[in-house]
Amino acid sequence: MKILLATYWAIPHLGGVWNYMVQTKGYLEALGHEVDILGYGADNTFIHLVNKDRRVEKNDLMPVLNVNVTPEKYPEIFANKLVEYTEFQRYCYELAAVYLGLEEYDIIHTQDVIATSCISRVKPQATPLVATLHGSVAHEIRHQLKTIHKSSNSYLAKAYYDELESMGGYTADLTIVANNWLKNILQNEFAIPEEQLKVMHYGFNIPAFDSGLNQKTDVTKPEGKKVIMFSGRLVELKGVHYLLEALAKLMERNKDWICWIAGDGDKKGELVIQSKVLSLGDHVKFLGVRDDLPALLKQTDIFVLPSLIENQPLSLIEAQLAGNAIAASNAGGLPEMVEDGVTGLLFPAGDSDKLTDVLLDMVTDDELRTRLGTAAKEWARIHWDLSTGVRKLTDIYESLTKNG
Repeated sequence: MKILLATYWAIPHLGGVWNYMVQTKGYLEALGHEVDILGYGADNTFIHLVNKDRRVEKNDLMPVLNVNVTPEKYPEIFANKLVEYTEFQRYCYELAAVYLGLEEYDIIHTQDVIATSCISRVKPQATPLVATLHGSVAHEIRHQLKTIHKSSNSYLAKAYYDELESMGGYTADLTIVANNWLKNILQNEFAIPEEQLKVMHYGFNIPAFDSGLNQKTDVTKPEGKKVIMFSGRLVELKGVHYLLEALAKLMERNKDWICWIAGDGDKKGELVIQSKVLSLGDHVKFLGVRDDLPALLKQTDIFVLPSLIENQPLSLIEAQLAGNAIAASNAGGLPEMVEDGVTGLLFPAGDSDKLTDVLLDMVTDDELRTRLGTAAKEWARIHWDLSTGVRKLTDIYESLTKNG
């Protein structure tokens, strides 16, 4: 089969969607399929087929849109800047997808609600469309409208993204979600029929991860210290500001630890300042973007994920595979990945006091930490096998192409 994996988000990028696409592409190609990847470019100024180095510049498409999409014709689009930006990005994505060509694919597999709604409008009618949703865009936007994108007419943005979530949920021939958390949101809030949805986790390339465990790294675990680690995007929804609050409280009770924070994002500057204001000093190290995460996780004792909204994060899967003791918030799909008291400890999202208590228990109780890490590793190495997930995925592809 010739398969297109498509996302609205900029690729390549940090995060689970890009990693899932790359890993799935590799496994599918090993099975003899031909796979292309479509998405925006890293700065959102062009749309490209990443593996073919073919692209369409956004600036070449905007003149057509500026003539046809005007405030006079569509005042509701221009009533909110976030809606206006997203609508033009969507239209550019659709036009570029048509230009780059969708007719050659046997099946198209989108990775988010926006790409799904776009591709469903412009793909050949007979081409099956599968969507894998890596989270709830509507829920993330609702949170951001309270914190980042505040405006007097934010209700328009909420309604707009709710509609996108609904369209992305039902316009594919089949919608795959990683957990019951997201399935319940789509069913109960967006009226997506249960038969439209299939719960199937993504899986992970475990051999590739294992090959990186012994790679060289310039970061070394300090003698006599427990390593607490966070890796991921440094954005508001990851809740790292609550982690720093918890670490400041932890310092008052125990100092036998260091925290590594790996990653980058629009909140990094604020987080660095917050760390200084809280006098965390050398106890917190911002490591930036890393290509040696397996080697860092091998030295880690406790992996912490304080997310406010979360689906099925790659960073947590990697930490489990490395045998880290897991401290995770109870947000989104995380309770379906971490069994409280068995493969990790859960705490209420946004509660730095409870996170402090969890970290203190893990830092001071060697038996607890070892037991949780061992159980997490044993569970992960069975549960996250990507080859099993890809076989299930190809079964879906074949079923849809035969039915089509």
